Amino acid sequence: MHAGHPIHTLELHVREAGQLFNSLDPSPFLNKDLDRTCEAYIESWALALPHESRLHLSIRVERLDSAEQTSELLSEAIHNYYGYKTELVRSELRQLLRQGRTSLAIGLAFVCACLLLAELAVTVMTGPARSIIRESLTIIGWVAMWRPVQIFLYDWWPLKGRIRVFDNLSFARITVVQA
Repeated sequence: MHAGHPIHTLELHVREAGQLFNSLDPSPFLNKDLDRTCEAYIESWALALPHESRLHLSIRVERLDSAEQTSELLSEAIHNYYGYKTELVRSELRQLLRQGRTSLAIGLAFVCACLLLAELAVTVMTGPARSIIRESLTIIGWVAMWRPVQIFLYDWWPLKGRIRVFDNLSFARITVVQA
């Protein structure tokens, strides 16, 4: 653990450990999805914390056979789940950046074509139509750059934030105690 990083603890209370996981998921226990409500609760808590925080999940279980064994199983299952979610969001980020690069190439080619046509219109046309065509082509060309600009200025960083949080959750300290 790094010195100086705040530790934040979330306490969860359940009757039995299985309540934390999606009962419809046929996967083996260590690869099960978290219950949607539990997942949303943990993630909304973790997303509100500073990125450099160290996370601790304290799970109070009413019906518990072995706190140590259950703690090991739940730790591994929760770490596996958030490791998987980290990779999903990383893949989503890679796809978004690939889309951004493609959109940028298309947008640049289109804006160049529009600006060249606007200049051509200035030399070929006369009167008010010349200004209308020139301004319209200029505006249309720059509007084509909207999507790549949105991707590279705004859309990528929330995904990076989710990756950090999920990565942090995949290494969170998990303790299980009898409720």
